[in-house]
Amino acid sequence: MALDITQVHRNLHTRVTILYLEFEDMFVILGLAALTNVLARFVHRDVGGIPLNVLLQYVIPIAAVPLLIAFKYGEPRRYLFDFLESHAKPRIYCGMEPDSQQTTEYLEEGGETAQYANHNAAA
Repeated sequence: MALDITQVHRNLHTRVTILYLEFEDMFVILGLAALTNVLARFVHRDVGGIPLNVLLQYVIPIAAVPLLIAFKYGEPRRYLFDFLESHAKPRIYCGMEPDSQQTTEYLEEGGETAQYANHNAAA
């Protein structure tokens, strides 16, 4: 009886990019577009003959694409979300942050560690 063999694609770990941006980065661009769309509804001014609401609705999100590409150039995958998360929760991975669950000292002065050091030095 022969085995049925299916081909396994070797490019499963490649990044999916659109305009050199990851798929998740498009959510940032769409969120920026939605935010500027809402803010543009309240602005009734002109900049160089162009209504400011048009600039906010269309130019800002379109200009954000090359700026985001330049910001992420040479960085690993998910860099933007890791960057934002590190600034949103800056001390979560910090070794200097005191532990809220540990109430006693981990090491004691002159405790077991000092006894082992004295025992090894005497031997």
